[in-house]
Amino acid sequence: MNIHFHGAAQTVTGSQHLLEINGYKLLLECGLFQGRRSDTYERNRHFHFDPKDLDAVLLSHAHIDHSGNLPHLVKDGYEGPIYATKATAHLVNLMLMDSGHIHESDAAYLNKKRARHGEPPVEPLYTQVDAAHVAQFTVGVPYEEEFEIVPGVTARFVEAGHILGSAAVVLDIEEKGRSYRLWFSGDIGRRDMPLLRDPVLPSNSDYLLMECTYGDKAHRDPQLAFDEFREVVIKTTNRGGKVIIPAFAVGRTQELVYCLHQMLDSGDIPRIPVFVDSPLAVNATDIFRAHPEVFDEETLEFMRNDKHRAALGFDTLTYTRSVEESKAINKLQGPAVIISASGMAETGRILHHLRNHIENPLNTVLIVSWQAPHTLGRRLAERQEKIRIFGEEYRRRAEVATIGGLSAHAGQEMLIEYATAVKDQVQKIFLVHGEERGAKPLMQKLKEAGISEVYFPEPHTFFAI
Repeated sequence: MNIHFHGAAQTVTGSQHLLEINGYKLLLECGLFQGRRSDTYERNRHFHFDPKDLDAVLLSHAHIDHSGNLPHLVKDGYEGPIYATKATAHLVNLMLMDSGHIHESDAAYLNKKRARHGEPPVEPLYTQVDAAHVAQFTVGVPYEEEFEIVPGVTARFVEAGHILGSAAVVLDIEEKGRSYRLWFSGDIGRRDMPLLRDPVLPSNSDYLLMECTYGDKAHRDPQLAFDEFREVVIKTTNRGGKVIIPAFAVGRTQELVYCLHQMLDSGDIPRIPVFVDSPLAVNATDIFRAHPEVFDEETLEFMRNDKHRAALGFDTLTYTRSVEESKAINKLQGPAVIISASGMAETGRILHHLRNHIENPLNTVLIVSWQAPHTLGRRLAERQEKIRIFGEEYRRRAEVATIGGLSAHAGQEMLIEYATAVKDQVQKIFLVHGEERGAKPLMQKLKEAGISEVYFPEPHTFFAI
């Protein structure tokens, strides 16, 4: 077997790993590379292999850095199956349609500027129509069900605990008289997170391909994040203000809704209105509801005892789809919680809510995830006093609170536990989906634990195993 590392190699996006086994070609993931605009367009347009030569694609989960270039793969001639868990197969089509819309909008905006300078227009990487074509190739498979991909290769999806439908990909391989197992982690989640089951540790694996995003640090206890969230809601509500939360539409929004439901049911917070104002988040939540098989036992028990028999629905919760419903929220008087996309406050309806509430000292803007440099979310997290929204300057009088500990990625301790679960059998470990600052400390820790064959592959290199 040859493993070619064409994406998420010494970086955290664009996951693409090409396997050559028994004369067949299998692609693990087909993610978008995300970074500076000048780099991303060309990098995502050109594959380092011919899509028409692929025999199958296996997808660990629906995040765009793992699935977002599937429409371009199909556009370039791929016609084989795209295997994923049932929940991921359901969710990825929604995510790709949204991504296609973004690519179209970005191209339209850029072409207006190019036209003013007499430059030719650019084509979007792919469109919503291109994204829609992916669905015909997507095959949903239940967790833990074995299936043959190509002769000599049997696959199985096991729980990764990262987002809805996320999985590690287990490949049992018969090749040239050898039998061995390759375990691909996808993105590894954390224990004791809201809604989802804990990640399954690898077993009986000869080769381990695993992420190392946070290989350099541990995460805080999720319970501390829950407690801080509750205190922010109570404090803001007591002074009559609103809590405005920029949140990613898939994963983080649903975690926050579930936490608020728990707080309301236990009487920890008053019965205030809660709004989820993001069409993508609303649609993603519908998919969560359609797949209760992914929920952990704690969530299922909560649903059995809850009067609504639901984790993501309660009396004071409103999911808004239309623009008119969104605008009406800003006329509401009194305390409320408003969760809206985007997670870094760069686009979408959250900008309107911030514009309407940022100058009121009764309100709180709650930052619940890492914010990239040069984004509005980062400027808010830094508590800058003057904020520009839609080109206009506002004085930030609202309080800003930040909460750590909600990351959906495993921290260093969990990554070490994951790798050492196969310490006595594994021959080589390949670290992907991470930068050097995450990989190097993790490599050192694994060597201290007695695992010496740990590699951090450079982009477009390959290993023969």
